[in-house]
Amino acid sequence: MDSPETISDLAWPFGKLEGLNRDDFREAAYEIFFTSCRSSPGFGGRNAITYYNPSDDKDGSGSGSGSGFGQPGSPVKPPGVGMAVTSRVKRMLGLKMMRKSPSRRASSVGGTPTSPNGGTSSSPRSGLSPRRAFSSLPSKPRRPMTSAEIMRQQMRVTEQSDNRLRKTLMRTLVGQMGRRAETIILPLELLRHLKPSEFNNSQEYHVWQKRQLKILEAGLLLDPSIPLEKSNKFAIRLREIIQSSELKAIDTGKNSETMKLLVNCVVSLSWRTLDGFPTDICHWADGYPLNVHIYIALLYSIFDMKDETLVLDEVDELLELMKKTWSTLGINRSIHNLCFTWVLFEHYIMTGQVERDLLNASLTMLAEIANDAKKVDREPLYVKMLAKVLNSMKRWSEKRLHDYHQKFHNGTIGLMESLIPLVFSATKILEEDVPGYLAVELEKGEVAEISSGNRVDFYVRSSLRKAFAKILKDGNINGTVVEMEEASEVLIKLANETEYLAAKEKEIFSPVLKKWHPIAAGVAAVTLHTCYGTLLKQYLVETSILTEETTTVLQRAAKLEKVLVQMVVEDSVECEDGGKAIVREMVPYEVDSIIMNGLKQWIQEILKKGKESLHRAKETETWNPKSKNEPYAHSGVELMKHVKESLDSFLQTPVNITEDLVPDLIDGLEHLFRDYITFVASCGSKQSYLPILPPLTRCSRETKFTKLWKRAACGVGVENPGQIMSNEENHPRPSTSRGTQRLYIRLNTLHYLNSQLNSLDKTLSLSTKIVPSFHRRFNKRNGQLGDSSSYFDQTRSRIREVTQHVCEVAAYRLIFLDSNSVFYGSLYVGDVENACIRPALRILKQNLTLLCAIVTERAQPLALKEVMRASFEAFLMVLLAGGSSRIFSRADHHMIEEDFDSLKRMFCTCGEGLIVEDAVNIEAETVEGVVALMGQSTEQLVEDFSNAACEASGIGVVGAGQKLPMPPTTGRWNRSDPNTILRVICYRNEPAANYFLKRTFQLARRRG
Repeated sequence: MDSPETISDLAWPFGKLEGLNRDDFREAAYEIFFTSCRSSPGFGGRNAITYYNPSDDKDGSGSGSGSGFGQPGSPVKPPGVGMAVTSRVKRMLGLKMMRKSPSRRASSVGGTPTSPNGGTSSSPRSGLSPRRAFSSLPSKPRRPMTSAEIMRQQMRVTEQSDNRLRKTLMRTLVGQMGRRAETIILPLELLRHLKPSEFNNSQEYHVWQKRQLKILEAGLLLDPSIPLEKSNKFAIRLREIIQSSELKAIDTGKNSETMKLLVNCVVSLSWRTLDGFPTDICHWADGYPLNVHIYIALLYSIFDMKDETLVLDEVDELLELMKKTWSTLGINRSIHNLCFTWVLFEHYIMTGQVERDLLNASLTMLAEIANDAKKVDREPLYVKMLAKVLNSMKRWSEKRLHDYHQKFHNGTIGLMESLIPLVFSATKILEEDVPGYLAVELEKGEVAEISSGNRVDFYVRSSLRKAFAKILKDGNINGTVVEMEEASEVLIKLANETEYLAAKEKEIFSPVLKKWHPIAAGVAAVTLHTCYGTLLKQYLVETSILTEETTTVLQRAAKLEKVLVQMVVEDSVECEDGGKAIVREMVPYEVDSIIMNGLKQWIQEILKKGKESLHRAKETETWNPKSKNEPYAHSGVELMKHVKESLDSFLQTPVNITEDLVPDLIDGLEHLFRDYITFVASCGSKQSYLPILPPLTRCSRETKFTKLWKRAACGVGVENPGQIMSNEENHPRPSTSRGTQRLYIRLNTLHYLNSQLNSLDKTLSLSTKIVPSFHRRFNKRNGQLGDSSSYFDQTRSRIREVTQHVCEVAAYRLIFLDSNSVFYGSLYVGDVENACIRPALRILKQNLTLLCAIVTERAQPLALKEVMRASFEAFLMVLLAGGSSRIFSRADHHMIEEDFDSLKRMFCTCGEGLIVEDAVNIEAETVEGVVALMGQSTEQLVEDFSNAACEASGIGVVGAGQKLPMPPTTGRWNRSDPNTILRVICYRNEPAANYFLKRTFQLARRRG
């Protein structure tokens, strides 16, 4: 039999004593029991008796021999013990009798009641059977066994141990036979009177001696009934003696100083009192928990050795005799009832939970405990023991009830009927009679409601959840997330098993639970509905698209829901509220709503992934072409791939898509497009490439800069500054930088996105999943009328804006940065004749050729047009804001005009009609107007300027003493703009222009 500490998940409530095991307590219990009952009938006599033990020989023959207090050879018939036909205790507890005849336990006449053979050894199978050992002896009549014989047999005490105990008592009580048991310090007397020679070997004696000392240590030092001061000298010396006995047995002879000291210490400690007055009871075995350990070992003797699920019919006599040990062990009626209840309950568990009578007996005893708990004179120690015992019983029982689908079945449902009221009784006692229990449980969160109905409600919910979890575990399914390739099949199978579980609950368990809960089956159905619904929803969340398999799962779920709802309805017929409360807990699966929410969740996940992709693009995009055949950014391709896959998956759902969902998807995709397009547009601005306008100055005929330039040119053998470009003219190379080429890739990417939008529109327009009325609603949302089926107009509009922006930035970078050395940086520097536009045109043609090679065909017209505009802007800035290195005369007009015509022709002939001539002429009008100003006389220019400046400032005609106002620089060059005319005058290399500027605006002369 397992020790209480090792019984599966049943907590031993009485504390542990180190160094002592159950056998030690059993032997100590027998010693105390025999000592306390020595004067009772059947525990002594003048003759040795031979008796028969039926546990060893079923045919009724056997004998043994031993010694007792009386004279040997006299047959003794115990007066009445063992003769009871019925048992009041068993009748009260509802325990069945073991036999119908007056006595099952019998002993042969002539045997000694003190010496049972075979069955009293530590193993019932050890030794020879009585038939084989004494087959030659004549048959003798049988007699009933005495209580002493029964107890010795039940407690498995050997003949040798029994004889040693009897000898010790005989030696101790010489001359004082009337001495009370509670005045005898039994371990001390055993140590004094028993010598090593009375044992088989020294090792056996040492083990026996250590047990006696350990009992004394537990009762006098570790847990004494009377508190002990740490400084007590007797306790210190006794502890030293006990420690010294661990390795070697101490000398217990009469002349042993150690023994004298041991006797002195034990006697002094045992006869202590709380008030210091003398007492007639020694306290060596009444300390808790030693006394309870010993008493429980004694109580276990009431169970039959052959069938441990049965209680002996002699239990009344045995319990009455055990009562004699109360004074020694400090036991009272209340503690006895508590210990007896625990023994019945623990034995029910230790014997495999097969004997319902033991469980019912425990329940019956709880009624006695309930009465004891109400007593006003109960001791604090009893309340402590009460709380621990009932808590242990309650927790063990509730653990089974929390998982009754696993712990019970159709054949053991009766045990469940007994276990539930036991829990209720224990709980009631704890809550009503144990101070602070309810507060502690509430703090732990373990008490939800007081009523029994609510407890059963909790049992039902807990057990069904665990049963459902077991199904998941057996199917290798994670209860939180279904991550299996065949998830749909798993959920369909799970629905089938859930339906079977509901039927099992309704058939087996609900009829029993209905005694305490009116709608137990309804609670079970709601619990299963919730469990499966949670998994179903999680499955739908994890499923990105609604396939045919998913639809099948939903249909099976709807069928399961119908079964569970019917179960609730049938169980709620007799409820006061018609089951409305429990029905409210049953949140419908709402398959259609789940599909809708699943699609919305899927849309959000798709958009989230798109945002993550966009973020990665911002971090890693280098704006290099994906390939030669795909001259656009990799990020753009990936974005469009993500959008197409998302749209295809969306349209492949096995259900019709409502018109409320498509706008959500389109809006989200357009948001992704807008974010990406904004990212593409983050390439700067054209203004960042425009040179800073130099200050307005007047020039002289021969500037110092020109003189130095010519002198330097002659020194290196060059006749004029324009000739330094000769090598570049012979071998022109494109000057387009990598940065500008990356801008071309941005431009290509935008056109790629725009072209793919048409495909997306077509996919949506032709889909049969979208109801026709949606198109009209969608168009109205976008402010569109008619039958247009465009879904991405906002994205297209944004692409057009950004395309224009990127073209401008690329063009201005090409002209003002990449081509600066041959255009704005060198055109007409020094003089017009030697720094004409021809070298710049060669380089520019190469750059345009490269542009057409990189930029996609559809994007080329706008890109070339913006390059043309930037070129015209650069040409104007050379003429109007070229800085101190440029001067012009009226005679330069013809050459400048020819150069500009050449520039125009280049754009007209670039590509195959990419820019029509009319478009070139329109853009050239402003430049031609400024060039025309350069052909006018200085006097005409001054007059035009004066009129334009007066008109712009609003002063009309300049009167005497008035000065012309300085026109602001707007950057919008025009032949009628006063600032533009003024700049032409500033760059006119004539005395009249110089004089006008000095007189009118006091402009400084240009410094070389």
